[in-house]
Amino acid sequence: MILEQQSGFTKYPCYLCMFDSRDRKNHYVKKVWPSRSSFRVGSHNIIRKPLVDPAKILIPPLHIKLGLIKQFVKALDKDGECFTYLCQVFKHKSDAKLKEGIFDGPEIRTLFKDEAFVSVMDDQEKASWLSFKEVCTKFLGNTKDADYENIVANMIANFQRSGCLMNLKLHFLDSHLNHFPENNGDFSEEQGERFHQDLKEF
Repeated sequence: MILEQQSGFTKYPCYLCMFDSRDRKNHYVKKVWPSRSSFRVGSHNIIRKPLVDPAKILIPPLHIKLGLIKQFVKALDKDGECFTYLCQVFKHKSDAKLKEGIFDGPEIRTLFKDEAFVSVMDDQEKASWLSFKEVCTKFLGNTKDADYENIVANMIANFQRSGCLMNLKLHFLDSHLNHFPENNGDFSEEQGERFHQDLKEF
């Protein structure tokens, strides 16, 4: 909202570059997209003049995690053991939210600790899940591993093999890794998680 970009499934959702969300043949192939040189109203999904300098916007780690698990779950075989297990664990969630992979921070942490969840995955699902977990703990958490670039690249490759679509959050990791702060853990997720918890009441 503060960047005054059109919401929803837009063609150019990234505020840093001209990533084309509908050009799927180039997703996972093209890492460098033309920079977004202007925020001209009426052009490339800009509806109003931005309220802040886009260069000062930080990418919230929690939002990245939520976007990643969403793509992971959406790519699961809905008749498979892994998705069936999720339905059993989160019985309070609607079928629509489960199929869309809508989870919050505490639920993700619960799954990270659940060894039974990993046991029902096939080899590719397991590779994608464990690499997602590694990105969350070694890059999006309180510490940045010295090998974080390879850790992120490994997850992206696994997500591609799993058939995950390239959404905006995955694109940030694929094309704008240098835009993340040195320590993502410096930015508290508490308010973001409280916001998502409040939304669950509606």
